[in-house]
Amino acid sequence: MRRKEEASAMKILESIPKISLGCYPTPFYKMKNLSKKTGLNLFIKREDLSGLGLGGNKIRKLEYLLADAKQKKCDVIITTGAAQSNHAMLTAAACRVLNLEPILVLKERGVTSLKGNLLLSKILDSEVHFVDTDDNEIVNAKIDLIMKQLEFRGKKPYFIPTGGSVPLGVLGYVSAVFEMFNQAEHDDVRIDHIVCATGSGGIQAGLIAGVELLDKSVKVTGINISSNKELPKIVANLSNGAFGLLSSDKNITKEEIIVRNYVGEGYAIPSKEGTEAIKLVARSEGIMLDHVYTGKAFAGLLSLSEQGYFEKDENILFIHTGGVPALFAIDAKF
Repeated sequence: MRRKEEASAMKILESIPKISLGCYPTPFYKMKNLSKKTGLNLFIKREDLSGLGLGGNKIRKLEYLLADAKQKKCDVIITTGAAQSNHAMLTAAACRVLNLEPILVLKERGVTSLKGNLLLSKILDSEVHFVDTDDNEIVNAKIDLIMKQLEFRGKKPYFIPTGGSVPLGVLGYVSAVFEMFNQAEHDDVRIDHIVCATGSGGIQAGLIAGVELLDKSVKVTGINISSNKELPKIVANLSNGAFGLLSSDKNITKEEIIVRNYVGEGYAIPSKEGTEAIKLVARSEGIMLDHVYTGKAFAGLLSLSEQGYFEKDENILFIHTGGVPALFAIDAKF
């Protein structure tokens, strides 16, 4: 019965409109030097090498979301996020590939000068609107106003929420789970534990949904790099939304979601532990992490290991979600 449900979900997933934007499969391999240094069996999934822009996990979500936009004959894409949002920049890059106009509505917080992702968004000729607030309701009101103005001009806008974290976008990471387990099987590797950064919740939700659909006994730990205390509820709702789209009767409760908080002083504020993790991974494997997401996520993984969180001989898969442009925007002491 489980195999039948898995096959049914995969068939439905394949039937949902999707536009190819990335270069897949992304690399999957063991981090041999770090494994020796830490005493852990560490593997990595290189979502930072997904092709579009400077790569990143959001591309998988955008393949489904922008297919939906095109199917609805929309011609302008509006999205939102922090000033240095990877998602916003990658949305702009994807829009240029698909001849859509990108509009980015960003919170005027953190680094707002022409660095990092804002520089890339400028190169992509994105229309950027800053909103001087931390209040999402004020941001959404600004977005509503822009959409009404576009409609008045005869345009047809399509809105993508922060991080593309809606059930349709989450399907990108259900698909990624199928991909990574195929790679692991090919390499004769057993995946026991997946660790990823979690902010808007979409990637963790997709990983959990995919693992459940494949009926794998694999733990998915999200390292919270935001200050959102509602993440377990958000992730559960997104996973369940993905199950619904795939006609699965599976259900996840918020109590089953594993989230560990390593945000430090705040979102996008470099932490000492995150910076040390960036240096360790770079100097051991030649892989670049960032201060906002992956640096803190890997620091969280190391901290959890020191606490005895992982089982002996577990194969731990770290998801590199991208975000390298932040290295060129955020000041941090190395």
